Amino acid sequence: MAKHTNAVEIKNRRVFHDYAVGDVFDAGIVLRGTEVKSVKLGHAQINEAFVRIGKNGGPVLFNAQIDEYVFGNLANHEAKRQRFLLLHRREIRKIRNAIEREGLTAIPLKMYVFHGLVKVKFGLCKGKKLHDKRHDLRQRTEMREAERFLARRHP
Repeated sequence: MAKHTNAVEIKNRRVFHDYAVGDVFDAGIVLRGTEVKSVKLGHAQINEAFVRIGKNGGPVLFNAQIDEYVFGNLANHEAKRQRFLLLHRREIRKIRNAIEREGLTAIPLKMYVFHGLVKVKFGLCKGKKLHDKRHDLRQRTEMREAERFLARRHP
């Protein structure tokens, strides 16, 4: 029997270009019914999103856009609103310390569906300088050229 996989993944492709990603966390997200349906259809964006510790002491996802559900009624949700993330207490403490003491930023890497539940994978990131971006680009180009050379030489 084939294993059913749900291929819904909303990725933040710019994060690896603009930031050096450190520790990565998987968190559940508190959503309304129409938001879940919209995410399962792939109608969400996390390009401008970030995570902060809210007033209640828990992590909150800001600026994530989940489009309104097409077949929703008057009870449809707002596209951009604050959404609470679900983590263990020790993970929340670790994230709070990294944000406050080390000056890191928590940025979502991807939003995905796992066994019917919407999850957010986010990392503790530090912004890259322009020379770091150039260095990474040079390394990727060199690796790509080396792979091409080996592929031509040894088919």
